Amino acid sequence: MTKYLISFPAPAMDVAPEDMAAVSDASHAVIRAAKDAGVYVFGGGIDSGVAPLMVAADGTATAGTYPQTRELDGGFCVLELPSRDAAVQWAVRLAKACRCAQELRAFHYDPES
Repeated sequence: MTKYLISFPAPAMDVAPEDMAAVSDASHAVIRAAKDAGVYVFGGGIDSGVAPLMVAADGTATAGTYPQTRELDGGFCVLELPSRDAAVQWAVRLAKACRCAQELRAFHYDPES
């Protein structure tokens, strides 16, 4: 089985404040369904209130991040699924619940991780 990352950047979720409770309920229902199906690995949202930190190979730490990921935010989940088709179906469910497009990526299998 392959692990898949399903995610979206925070700006993609353009939902009226009065609709956020419904979106939250719908997305939590999909996550509960994934847990019930035994495919949920983990998920959450990037805490935009905590600044990123770059830790170099020599151990030094500096505020910031890679330029290409400076806007890494939003929500994500990792599911372990039997096929890409199954991953697409879960991404569709999350896209409908979150009312925004979801990015789907497969994790490379590494027997050491």
